[in-house]
Amino acid sequence: MLIVGTRGVGKTVLLNELEDAARGEGWHILSETALPGLVGRLAEEQLPELLKELDPNSVTRKITGLNAPAGLGGIRSEVEKKHEPRRGLRGELTAATDLVSNGLFITVDEVGRATVDELAELMAVIQHLFRERRNVALAVAGLPEEVAKLLEHPGITFLRRADRRILGAVRRSDASRGLSEPVREAGGTWSAEALKSAVEATHGYPFLIQLIGYHAWENSPNGTITDATDAIIRAQQELGTLVLEPVLSRCTALERDFLNAMAEDNGDSKLADLIDRLEKTPDTVSQYRRRLLDRHIVVSPSHGMLRFAIPGMRDYLRRNEDAGPVPFW
Repeated sequence: MLIVGTRGVGKTVLLNELEDAARGEGWHILSETALPGLVGRLAEEQLPELLKELDPNSVTRKITGLNAPAGLGGIRSEVEKKHEPRRGLRGELTAATDLVSNGLFITVDEVGRATVDELAELMAVIQHLFRERRNVALAVAGLPEEVAKLLEHPGITFLRRADRRILGAVRRSDASRGLSEPVREAGGTWSAEALKSAVEATHGYPFLIQLIGYHAWENSPNGTITDATDAIIRAQQELGTLVLEPVLSRCTALERDFLNAMAEDNGDSKLADLIDRLEKTPDTVSQYRRRLLDRHIVVSPSHGMLRFAIPGMRDYLRRNEDAGPVPFW
């Protein structure tokens, strides 16, 4: 499974839920993040430890000689460790799938260009295990722009055929439950008006649900949330710092100009209007439109129209048109 989504939509949470479900079915879990050294950590650390856990006879003692006739001297022996990390990733995974009773589930979070060669090696091994009909499953998650670049690599063709899940907005009813249930479980309550305003302020964005819920509860020491205004303001500020600015920091100057031109509209933007505002050729504007669409920074709700993909982006751009690092003078 390939899980794709912008920051804050719950990719890591979904991986955790999948791990819990697999663990509940008796599967063994290998959980990793796609940082440099991924293959080494799997082949030399996680898998040898798992094999020792699965194989009770993994450590044995072998008699190698006597120091003197039996009963008069000592016995020389040495410990043999059956599962030393010396077989490489494929050998270790093959040995593990021989021993697991139900299956082996591997998850890799934050996949991207930084470890593309290691991910290609992992994909090649997993593909071989699939061909051998071994009981192994894989789920990876990453940002849209990172996954798009990753899938261009010739060694990742196997991943292109994976079940792809693109995460987006949750329904209003789910947003309401996400806000109300934790408060109720903690012994608190929401007023109907406060809950309604909080739900609308989330726009269905999971990270905003988390932030607004947290600040609303923190602002209500008596356990009753009657006003979510301050919580919404603080959540939007944190969203800008934690999500929006990191997204914008990866944009080129022209991509940022494109987004600022969109921010002039109160709703969806017409591509024709953006061409006029930017004073660029239609081909140039279409090129940047495609880049932003591919990275899920904007979406196209209908032909010739564009919309920000992340809630709060318009307001953030209006407040911070010149945001970013200030050059030294």
